Amino acid sequence: MRAAGVVASPKPSSTKIVAEKQRGVGGRKTKPPLLLSSRAKNGGTRVGAAAVWKGKRGRGQLQVVDAGSTSGRFFRVTTFGESHGGGVGCVVDGVPPKLQISREDLQFELDRRRPGQSRITTPRNEEDSCEILSGVGLDGVTLGTPIAVLVRNKDHKSQDYGEIAVAYRPSHADATYDMKYGVRAIAGGGRSSARETIGRVAAGAIAKKILKQIGNTEILAYVSQVKDVKTSQGGVDHETFTMEDVEKNIVRCPDESAADKMIEAIDEVRVKGDSCGGVVTCIVRNCPRGLGAPVFDKLEADLAKAMMSLPATKGFEIGSGFAGVLEKGSEHNDPFYMDEERGLRTTTNKSGGIQGGISNGEIIEMKIAFKPTSTITRPQNTVNRDGVETELKARGRHDPCVVPRAVPMVESMVALVLIDHLMMQYAQCDLLGREDYSFVRDGNMATLYDAQAREAAAAQASKAGMSAKKMQEEYEEN
Repeated sequence: MRAAGVVASPKPSSTKIVAEKQRGVGGRKTKPPLLLSSRAKNGGTRVGAAAVWKGKRGRGQLQVVDAGSTSGRFFRVTTFGESHGGGVGCVVDGVPPKLQISREDLQFELDRRRPGQSRITTPRNEEDSCEILSGVGLDGVTLGTPIAVLVRNKDHKSQDYGEIAVAYRPSHADATYDMKYGVRAIAGGGRSSARETIGRVAAGAIAKKILKQIGNTEILAYVSQVKDVKTSQGGVDHETFTMEDVEKNIVRCPDESAADKMIEAIDEVRVKGDSCGGVVTCIVRNCPRGLGAPVFDKLEADLAKAMMSLPATKGFEIGSGFAGVLEKGSEHNDPFYMDEERGLRTTTNKSGGIQGGISNGEIIEMKIAFKPTSTITRPQNTVNRDGVETELKARGRHDPCVVPRAVPMVESMVALVLIDHLMMQYAQCDLLGREDYSFVRDGNMATLYDAQAREAAAAQASKAGMSAKKMQEEYEEN
């Protein structure tokens, strides 16, 4: 008899990691651990976060797929590192080859995310200087192989976390990490720290560049609410506002009158050792049509998961969101019309640029709610690891409000979802129906099989005065 989520399977491939018997304290036999696998194969069924195997295998040969640090299908991003460890970063697999990318492209986005930017962010002073370790050639062109990015931690003060070594911060991940793992990185919160998002932002910079290059796609986010202070109706024009408008004040709100009030609201809680929450609005202009898939892989479903995976998020809306329940269908529907320049469009955009889980070419509009920062310096009632009630007054350096620094994080996660769906769209829907499939047969180095390509390359090299020998000499020199 099969338990729920347990399936019969033939013998797995040799690539599977199989749990071996372990010996516990005093030599006693213990149950073998659950080890990790990239995905269920050979007839196994993926159920939630785990795939369990039975068949011609040894006792206890159980496997868990996806440990929670990797996102994406074609454009896969794995982040690593803890807040007070040696460093944090990411490995990005699936990046198309021949993309011109530089350290400066990544650093621009990381500088927007980094701490110590103003009085309303954490005073932790990190340069967040990134290193590209692999996947990019000496000429700054991607190789199609995994790109590894590392940012070293420098300004961490682990001594500030003595109080929380045993006492749990209310509404933080301290208690739940202990419940899950039985151990946690005390200093800085480990993987639950917002420093984990450095890897996401670095990967998002790559995704942004591809989307901009292919479709002139523009992803912009801004702070639309802090506490009860909101941007005014029509205060931000989603058709025209720019990143410069967002970056011109420390709260990252392009509505200047609202921005001043938001800064005052953050200062009010900051000086009292408290914190507050807010809302980030994100829009996508020139999103390619047709991204997303029916049922489980709807574009807004993947966007929701991406947004809710960010630290401190508590809510997600797209288009009209919850306000849509107040309207009738005749009021909420987006009527179609034909635009002379862009073709099929809608007169309104209450769908938020996505219908049936698939992008329709209109501006994608979403809102993400962030809770107040849980680590505050005001005394709070809590419990320690021994189950004893106590009072905690946390130290350390923390954002009084996370939303100003969350803006580039939101943009990056949106970019990662869109590029992944774009690659899925191309792989499934743009493969058939072509007149010429020679590129599939011959590969991507035309000079190896096409005489005309060789002649064109030779002519171009001659015009540039660059022979193969000169190219070799220049490469060796540089």
